[in-house]
Amino acid sequence: MKQSAGILLALSAGTMWGIMGIFIRYLSALGLGSLEIGEIRIIFALLATSAYLSIRHRKLMRIRLKDLWCFVGSGVLSVMLFCYTNFKAMQYIPISVATILVYTSPIFVTLLSALLFRERITAKTVLALSLSFFGCVLVCGFGFDGTLSPFGIVLGLVSGFVFSLYSIFSRLAINRGYCAWTITFYSFLTCVLAGAIFCDWSSIAKVMSVSSHWPWAAGLGICCGFVPYLLYGLSLERIRSSSASVLSSIEPVVATLVSVCVFHEPFGITSIVGVVLVLAAIVLLSRNTVSKSS
Repeated sequence: MKQSAGILLALSAGTMWGIMGIFIRYLSALGLGSLEIGEIRIIFALLATSAYLSIRHRKLMRIRLKDLWCFVGSGVLSVMLFCYTNFKAMQYIPISVATILVYTSPIFVTLLSALLFRERITAKTVLALSLSFFGCVLVCGFGFDGTLSPFGIVLGLVSGFVFSLYSIFSRLAINRGYCAWTITFYSFLTCVLAGAIFCDWSSIAKVMSVSSHWPWAAGLGICCGFVPYLLYGLSLERIRSSSASVLSSIEPVVATLVSVCVFHEPFGITSIVGVVLVLAAIVLLSRNTVSKSS
């Protein structure tokens, strides 16, 4: 039962991350840059987390100073640095390629988990990783001509690596006795503080001065920040880091379906094959995880 819940939580997190494009398109049309949108997202996510913990579980906001590095790792080295490297990569290479490189993250999670937490790399895990990655390649598509920027490729790979660090630092915090709520709160807090240095606050203030924009900003922060990060953290309490990372790869599938259903973008045969491969990886990993728990 615990394993099944972990699978559902990781899939739910990936699904909610997948609808992010709806909110980002609206806010981008208002003139906000990627870093500013990312900061707004985490600010609202932090406000939601703070409100809940202040009312219901204030004791979960307590941490030991010697463990602060775990949350600096998950918030600054992962969440904030991911936003920066991912958005920067998109300035040098096509968005589709940058997105594909993000989904090297399950590979990094699997390797790091094996090294740090002694998680076994089985043949089924390797197969699921392969299906998931190549599925993401097909779902995102390439759609580029000419030579790719080596600097952009490096940035894309770095974004995949730092994205994987959220799973690693969260696992380290869990091993030190912290729950998903605490990890989520301090990850957001450290990310907001570090991200404040790089943002254009004048453009954020201009957009947020209009009341009709607040629901979109709040929706991005709560639906695509607060809730999925919490769900992902809860999944890490129940299943292996490598499994959670692959399962959350449902995100590009959901993002593709959103682009088709909401924005009426084309959906070719390669995207269909990619969706099938990602779903196959999820089914394979889900069955393997549940069978180990029974």
